[in-house]
Amino acid sequence: MRVRIDLATAADDAAIRRLCRREAMPGRVSLSYEREPDFSLGCRVTGQNAQVVVARQEEGEVVGVACRSTREMFINGMPERLGYLGQLRIDENYRGRWLVSRGFSLLRQVHEQDPVPAYLISVVAGNSEAEGVLIHKARRSFPAFHQVADFSSLAIALGRRKPSVHGDLEICWATEDQAEEIVQFLLTHGSQRQFFPAWTADGLRQLTRIGLHFEDIRVARRNGKIIGVAGLWDQSGYKQFVVRGYSGWMRATAPLYNLSAPWLGRPSLPRVGSKLRSVYAAFVCISDDEIQVFAALLRELYNRGCERGFDYVLLGLDSRDPFLPVARRYAHVFYPSRLYLAEWPDGGKLHERLDHRTTYVDIATL
Repeated sequence: MRVRIDLATAADDAAIRRLCRREAMPGRVSLSYEREPDFSLGCRVTGQNAQVVVARQEEGEVVGVACRSTREMFINGMPERLGYLGQLRIDENYRGRWLVSRGFSLLRQVHEQDPVPAYLISVVAGNSEAEGVLIHKARRSFPAFHQVADFSSLAIALGRRKPSVHGDLEICWATEDQAEEIVQFLLTHGSQRQFFPAWTADGLRQLTRIGLHFEDIRVARRNGKIIGVAGLWDQSGYKQFVVRGYSGWMRATAPLYNLSAPWLGRPSLPRVGSKLRSVYAAFVCISDDEIQVFAALLRELYNRGCERGFDYVLLGLDSRDPFLPVARRYAHVFYPSRLYLAEWPDGGKLHERLDHRTTYVDIATL
Protein backbone atom coordinates (compact mmCIF):
# COMPACT_ATOMS: atom_id res chain seq x y z
CA MET A 1 0.00 0.00 0.00
CA ARG A 2 1.49 3.34 -1.07
CA VAL A 3 2.21 5.93 1.60
CA ARG A 4 3.06 9.57 0.92
CA ILE A 5 5.20 11.69 3.29
CA ASP A 6 4.12 15.32 3.27
CA LEU A 7 3.47 18.39 5.37
CA ALA A 8 0.05 18.18 6.95
CA THR A 9 -2.90 20.30 5.93
CA ALA A 10 -6.10 21.10 7.80
CA ALA A 11 -7.74 18.23 5.93
CA ASP A 12 -5.45 15.76 7.77
CA ASP A 13 -6.50 16.82 11.26
CA ALA A 14 -9.23 14.23 11.88
CA ALA A 15 -7.01 11.39 10.63
CA ILE A 16 -4.12 12.56 12.84
CA ARG A 17 -6.39 12.55 15.88
CA ARG A 18 -7.55 9.03 15.04
CA LEU A 19 -3.92 7.92 15.00
CA CYS A 20 -3.35 9.52 18.43
CA ARG A 21 -6.32 7.58 19.81
CA ARG A 22 -5.05 4.29 18.38
CA GLU A 23 -1.44 4.44 19.55
CA ALA A 24 -0.79 4.23 23.30
CA MET A 25 2.56 4.86 24.99
CA PRO A 26 3.90 1.96 27.09
CA GLY A 27 4.53 2.06 30.84
CA ARG A 28 3.05 0.92 34.13
CA VAL A 29 0.10 3.03 33.07
CA SER A 30 -0.38 2.81 29.31
CA LEU A 31 -1.67 6.14 28.01
CA SER A 32 -2.82 7.47 24.69
CA TYR A 33 -1.92 11.14 24.26
CA GLU A 34 -4.96 12.52 22.50
CA ARG A 35 -5.47 15.91 20.88
CA GLU A 36 -9.18 16.65 20.71
CA PRO A 37 -10.77 18.64 19.12
CA ASP A 38 -7.85 20.08 17.09
CA PHE A 39 -4.36 18.54 16.82
CA SER A 40 -2.77 21.84 15.81
CA LEU A 41 -3.69 23.50 19.12
CA GLY A 42 -1.42 21.07 20.98
CA CYS A 43 1.41 21.92 18.58
CA ARG A 44 1.09 25.64 19.28
CA VAL A 45 2.34 25.22 22.85
CA THR A 46 5.59 23.60 21.66
CA GLY A 47 6.93 26.81 20.14
CA GLN A 48 6.76 29.00 17.08
CA ASN A 49 6.35 28.01 13.43
CA ALA A 50 5.00 24.54 14.19
CA GLN A 51 5.09 22.28 11.13
CA VAL A 52 3.50 18.83 11.10
CA VAL A 53 4.80 15.98 8.94
CA VAL A 54 2.40 13.15 8.14
CA ALA A 55 2.62 9.76 6.48
CA ARG A 56 -0.63 9.41 4.56
CA GLN A 57 -2.11 6.40 2.80
CA GLU A 58 -3.70 6.89 -0.61
CA GLU A 59 -7.20 6.87 0.85
CA GLY A 60 -6.20 9.61 3.32
CA GLU A 61 -5.66 7.64 6.54
CA VAL A 62 -2.64 8.94 8.50
CA VAL A 63 -0.22 6.26 9.72
CA GLY A 64 2.55 8.51 11.06
CA VAL A 65 2.95 12.04 12.40
CA ALA A 66 5.63 14.28 13.90
CA CYS A 67 5.74 17.97 14.79
CA ARG A 68 8.67 20.35 14.38
CA SER A 69 8.75 23.76 16.07
CA THR A 70 11.29 26.32 17.26
CA ARG A 71 11.62 28.54 20.30
CA GLU A 72 14.13 30.65 22.22
CA MET A 73 15.71 28.69 25.09
CA PHE A 74 18.64 29.34 27.37
CA ILE A 75 21.88 27.56 26.52
CA ASN A 76 24.77 28.12 28.92
CA GLY A 77 22.97 31.19 30.26
CA MET A 78 22.30 32.83 26.88
CA PRO A 79 19.12 32.72 24.79
CA GLU A 80 19.43 30.68 21.62
CA ARG A 81 16.90 29.53 19.06
CA LEU A 82 16.50 25.75 19.11
CA GLY A 83 14.08 23.25 17.65
CA TYR A 84 11.78 20.70 19.19
CA LEU A 85 10.70 17.40 17.62
CA GLY A 86 7.71 15.78 19.22
CA GLN A 87 4.20 14.37 18.90
CA LEU A 88 5.78 11.36 17.17
CA ARG A 89 3.23 8.63 16.46
CA ILE A 90 3.61 5.64 14.15
CA ASP A 91 0.89 3.12 13.36
CA GLU A 92 1.94 -0.23 14.81
CA ASN A 93 1.72 -1.84 11.36
CA TYR A 94 4.41 0.52 10.03
CA ARG A 95 6.93 0.53 12.86
CA GLY A 96 10.49 -0.50 12.14
CA ARG A 97 10.01 0.14 8.43
CA TRP A 98 11.14 2.82 5.98
CA LEU A 99 8.44 5.22 7.18
CA VAL A 100 10.58 6.90 9.85
CA SER A 101 13.53 7.23 7.48
CA ARG A 102 11.43 8.99 4.85
CA GLY A 103 9.90 11.19 7.50
CA PHE A 104 13.32 12.36 8.65
CA SER A 105 14.27 13.03 5.04
CA LEU A 106 11.42 15.52 4.80
CA LEU A 107 12.20 16.95 8.24
CA ARG A 108 15.75 17.58 7.10
CA GLN A 109 14.47 19.49 4.08
CA VAL A 110 12.34 21.60 6.41
CA HIS A 111 15.37 22.07 8.68
CA GLU A 112 17.55 23.26 5.78
CA GLN A 113 15.00 25.95 4.95
CA ASP A 114 15.02 27.14 8.58
CA PRO A 115 18.17 25.76 10.29
CA VAL A 116 18.70 25.62 14.04
CA PRO A 117 21.70 24.17 15.95
CA ALA A 118 19.77 21.21 17.37
CA TYR A 119 16.38 19.79 18.28
CA LEU A 120 15.28 18.77 21.74
CA ILE A 121 13.48 15.43 21.87
CA SER A 122 12.12 13.34 24.75
CA VAL A 123 11.99 9.54 24.65
CA VAL A 124 10.21 7.50 27.33
CA ALA A 125 12.72 5.36 29.23
CA GLY A 126 12.20 1.70 28.49
CA ASN A 127 10.71 2.36 25.07
CA SER A 128 13.30 0.12 23.45
CA GLU A 129 11.49 0.20 20.12
CA ALA A 130 11.73 3.99 19.83
CA GLU A 131 15.34 4.09 21.04
CA GLY A 132 16.27 1.27 18.67
CA VAL A 133 14.77 2.96 15.61
CA LEU A 134 15.87 6.52 16.40
CA ILE A 135 19.20 6.07 18.14
CA HIS A 136 20.81 2.65 18.09
CA LYS A 137 19.97 1.78 14.47
CA ALA A 138 19.78 5.27 13.00
CA ARG A 139 19.91 5.63 9.21
CA ARG A 140 21.72 8.13 7.04
CA SER A 141 18.75 10.50 6.84
CA PHE A 142 18.53 10.72 10.64
CA PRO A 143 20.14 13.41 12.77
CA ALA A 144 22.64 12.25 15.38
CA PHE A 145 21.03 11.80 18.81
CA HIS A 146 23.01 12.76 21.93
CA GLN A 147 21.58 12.18 25.41
CA VAL A 148 21.79 15.29 27.57
CA ALA A 149 19.75 14.35 30.66
CA ASP A 150 17.73 11.74 32.46
CA PHE A 151 14.34 13.28 33.09
CA SER A 152 11.62 12.54 35.62
CA SER A 153 7.94 13.28 35.11
CA LEU A 154 5.64 12.91 38.10
CA ALA A 155 1.86 12.66 38.13
CA ILE A 156 1.32 13.94 41.68
CA ALA A 157 -1.91 12.57 43.10
CA LEU A 158 -4.23 15.20 44.58
CA GLY A 159 -6.54 14.51 47.47
CA ARG A 160 -7.32 16.59 50.52
CA ARG A 161 -5.83 20.05 50.90
CA LYS A 162 -2.60 20.21 52.86
CA PRO A 163 -1.40 22.94 55.26
CA SER A 164 0.55 25.80 53.70
CA VAL A 165 4.31 25.96 54.34
CA HIS A 166 4.95 29.65 53.65
CA GLY A 167 7.44 30.31 56.45
CA ASP A 168 8.69 33.87 55.96
CA LEU A 169 7.36 34.05 52.40
CA GLU A 170 4.52 36.09 51.00
CA ILE A 171 2.80 34.03 48.28
CA CYS A 172 0.12 35.62 46.13
CA TRP A 173 -1.76 34.97 42.92
CA ALA A 174 -0.29 36.60 39.86
CA THR A 175 -2.19 39.24 37.92
CA GLU A 176 -1.80 40.14 34.27
CA ASP A 177 -0.33 43.54 35.10
CA GLN A 178 2.58 41.70 36.77
CA ALA A 179 3.54 39.95 33.51
CA GLU A 180 6.63 42.07 32.84
CA GLU A 181 7.94 41.66 36.39
CA ILE A 182 7.33 37.90 36.34
CA VAL A 183 9.00 37.47 32.95
CA GLN A 184 12.02 39.48 34.04
CA PHE A 185 12.41 37.12 37.01
CA LEU A 186 12.03 34.06 34.74
CA LEU A 187 14.68 35.37 32.35
CA THR A 188 17.13 36.26 35.10
CA HIS A 189 16.91 33.07 37.11
CA GLY A 190 15.67 30.61 34.50
CA SER A 191 18.87 31.21 32.57
CA GLN A 192 20.63 29.05 35.18
CA ARG A 193 18.90 26.00 33.68
CA GLN A 194 19.66 24.53 30.27
CA PHE A 195 16.71 24.75 27.87
CA PHE A 196 14.63 27.03 30.12
CA PRO A 197 12.22 28.89 27.79
CA ALA A 198 13.04 32.53 27.11
CA TRP A 199 9.56 33.85 27.79
CA THR A 200 8.30 37.30 26.86
CA ALA A 201 5.49 39.22 28.54
CA ASP A 202 3.44 39.23 25.32
CA GLY A 203 4.06 35.51 24.90
CA LEU A 204 2.86 34.84 28.43
CA ARG A 205 -0.30 36.86 27.84
CA GLN A 206 -1.02 34.99 24.61
CA LEU A 207 -1.06 31.71 26.54
CA THR A 208 -4.30 32.84 28.18
CA ARG A 209 -5.96 31.98 24.85
CA ILE A 210 -4.93 28.34 25.26
CA GLY A 211 -5.71 27.50 28.88
CA LEU A 212 -3.39 29.57 31.08
CA HIS A 213 -4.98 31.70 33.83
CA PHE A 214 -2.86 34.25 35.66
CA GLU A 215 -4.71 33.45 38.88
CA ASP A 216 -3.24 29.92 38.66
CA ILE A 217 0.33 31.32 38.82
CA ARG A 218 1.82 31.73 42.29
CA VAL A 219 4.48 34.33 43.05
CA ALA A 220 6.65 34.02 46.17
CA ARG A 221 8.21 37.18 47.59
CA ARG A 222 10.53 37.94 50.48
CA ASN A 223 10.70 41.56 51.60
CA GLY A 224 8.74 42.49 48.47
CA LYS A 225 11.19 40.85 46.06
CA ILE A 226 10.21 37.92 43.83
CA ILE A 227 12.19 34.81 44.73
CA GLY A 228 10.04 32.12 43.13
CA VAL A 229 7.35 31.51 40.52
CA ALA A 230 5.31 28.42 39.66
CA GLY A 231 1.95 27.95 38.01
CA LEU A 232 -0.70 25.54 36.81
CA TRP A 233 -1.58 25.35 33.13
CA ASP A 234 -4.79 23.57 32.17
CA GLN A 235 -4.49 22.17 28.64
CA SER A 236 -7.33 19.68 28.89
CA GLY A 237 -9.30 21.63 26.28
CA TYR A 238 -6.94 20.36 23.55
CA LYS A 239 -4.62 17.73 25.11
CA GLN A 240 -5.91 14.65 26.90
CA PHE A 241 -4.33 11.61 28.54
CA VAL A 242 -6.54 8.53 28.25
CA VAL A 243 -5.77 5.39 30.25
CA ARG A 244 -5.44 2.36 27.98
CA GLY A 245 -4.23 -0.20 30.52
CA TYR A 246 -2.15 -1.05 33.58
CA SER A 247 0.80 -3.44 33.80
CA GLY A 248 2.88 -5.14 36.47
CA TRP A 249 2.06 -4.51 40.09
CA MET A 250 -0.30 -1.66 39.24
CA ARG A 251 -2.65 -3.99 37.36
CA ALA A 252 -2.66 -6.41 40.29
CA THR A 253 -3.18 -3.82 43.02
CA ALA A 254 -5.45 -1.26 41.28
CA PRO A 255 -8.74 -2.72 42.61
CA LEU A 256 -7.48 -2.80 46.21
CA TYR A 257 -6.01 0.69 45.90
CA ASN A 258 -9.28 2.11 44.59
CA LEU A 259 -11.17 0.64 47.54
CA SER A 260 -8.84 2.36 50.01
CA ALA A 261 -8.28 5.64 48.09
CA PRO A 262 -11.26 7.55 49.60
CA TRP A 263 -10.08 6.72 53.13
CA LEU A 264 -6.55 7.85 52.27
CA GLY A 265 -7.75 11.12 50.74
CA ARG A 266 -6.31 10.19 47.34
CA PRO A 267 -7.90 9.98 43.89
CA SER A 268 -8.87 6.58 42.58
CA LEU A 269 -6.91 5.16 39.68
CA PRO A 270 -8.98 5.94 36.58
CA ARG A 271 -10.67 3.08 34.80
CA VAL A 272 -9.36 1.96 31.44
CA GLY A 273 -10.76 4.22 28.73
CA SER A 274 -11.20 7.27 30.97
CA LYS A 275 -9.33 10.59 30.87
CA LEU A 276 -6.92 11.73 33.54
CA ARG A 277 -8.16 14.95 35.12
CA SER A 278 -4.70 16.49 35.14
CA VAL A 279 -3.06 19.89 34.99
CA TYR A 280 0.54 20.86 34.24
CA ALA A 281 2.95 22.52 36.65
CA ALA A 282 4.70 25.19 34.58
CA PHE A 283 7.09 28.16 34.84
CA VAL A 284 8.86 26.60 37.84
CA CYS A 285 11.68 29.00 38.66
CA ILE A 286 13.32 29.56 42.05
CA SER A 287 16.19 31.95 42.79
CA ASP A 288 19.32 30.26 44.15
CA ASP A 289 17.57 26.85 44.06
CA GLU A 290 16.11 27.55 47.51
CA ILE A 291 14.41 24.33 48.58
CA GLN A 292 12.05 26.03 51.06
CA VAL A 293 10.67 28.28 48.32
CA PHE A 294 10.08 25.37 45.94
CA ALA A 295 8.39 23.35 48.70
CA ALA A 296 6.08 26.26 49.52
CA LEU A 297 5.14 26.87 45.89
CA LEU A 298 4.58 23.19 45.16
CA ARG A 299 2.23 23.03 48.14
CA GLU A 300 0.38 26.02 46.69
CA LEU A 301 0.05 24.27 43.32
CA TYR A 302 -1.14 21.10 45.05
CA ASN A 303 -3.87 22.97 46.92
CA ARG A 304 -4.87 25.01 43.88
CA GLY A 305 -5.18 21.80 41.88
CA CYS A 306 -7.48 20.41 44.58
CA GLU A 307 -9.62 23.55 44.43
CA ARG A 308 -9.88 23.28 40.64
CA GLY A 309 -11.07 19.66 40.83
CA PHE A 310 -8.06 17.99 39.23
CA ASP A 311 -6.79 14.56 40.24
CA TYR A 312 -3.13 15.00 39.23
CA VAL A 313 -0.51 17.72 38.83
CA LEU A 314 2.03 16.82 36.14
CA LEU A 315 5.56 18.01 36.94
CA GLY A 316 8.79 17.39 35.04
CA LEU A 317 12.29 17.78 36.49
CA ASP A 318 15.81 16.79 35.59
CA SER A 319 16.76 13.70 37.58
CA ARG A 320 19.65 15.73 39.06
CA ASP A 321 17.41 18.61 40.11
CA PRO A 322 17.59 19.37 43.85
CA PHE A 323 13.82 19.91 43.81
CA LEU A 324 13.04 16.35 42.72
CA PRO A 325 13.31 14.73 46.19
CA VAL A 326 10.84 17.32 47.51
CA ALA A 327 8.34 16.55 44.75
CA ARG A 328 8.69 12.79 45.25
CA ARG A 329 7.50 13.07 48.86
CA TYR A 330 4.01 13.41 47.44
CA ALA A 331 2.12 10.32 46.31
CA HIS A 332 2.80 10.08 42.59
CA VAL A 333 3.14 7.96 39.50
CA PHE A 334 6.67 8.14 38.11
CA TYR A 335 7.47 8.36 34.39
CA PRO A 336 11.22 8.31 33.58
CA SER A 337 12.44 9.53 30.20
CA ARG A 338 15.59 10.70 28.46
CA LEU A 339 16.26 14.04 26.83
CA TYR A 340 18.28 14.10 23.63
CA LEU A 341 19.65 16.72 21.32
CA ALA A 342 19.16 15.72 17.70
CA GLU A 343 21.72 17.37 15.43
CA TRP A 344 22.18 17.31 11.68
CA PRO A 345 25.76 17.80 10.47
CA ASP A 346 25.35 21.57 10.01
CA GLY A 347 24.34 22.06 13.65
CA GLY A 348 27.79 22.71 15.10
CA LYS A 349 27.71 19.97 17.79
CA LEU A 350 25.71 21.91 20.34
CA HIS A 351 25.83 18.98 22.77
CA GLU A 352 29.59 19.47 23.14
CA ARG A 353 29.09 23.12 24.16
CA LEU A 354 26.72 22.42 27.05
CA ASP A 355 28.12 23.22 30.48
CA HIS A 356 27.25 21.54 33.79
CA ARG A 357 23.87 23.25 34.35
CA THR A 358 20.83 21.21 35.26
CA THR A 359 18.16 21.10 32.56
CA TYR A 360 14.62 22.40 32.87
CA VAL A 361 12.02 21.50 30.28
CA ASP A 362 8.48 22.71 30.78
CA ILE A 363 6.57 19.50 30.02
CA ALA A 364 3.51 21.61 29.29
CA THR A 365 5.35 22.69 26.12
CA LEU A 366 6.17 19.17 24.93
